[in-house]
Amino acid sequence: MTDTTKINTTFVEDRNAWRWGFTPQAEIWNGRLAMIGFLAAALIELFTGQGFLHFWGIL
Repeated sequence: MTDTTKINTTFVEDRNAWRWGFTPQAEIWNGRLAMIGFLAAALIELFTGQGFLHFWGIL
């Protein structure tokens, strides 16, 4: 009897891994950190009534 089952062993990269350079993982983390920064700036403006740069005394 012949075994005709085929085993596909593909390597799946971890999309949440922290990788440096121009990789999909780095772009995912870049997007996540940008969303956190934008949310922080929006919340500062909402709660203080000042823009982000005015809040930090830059303008």
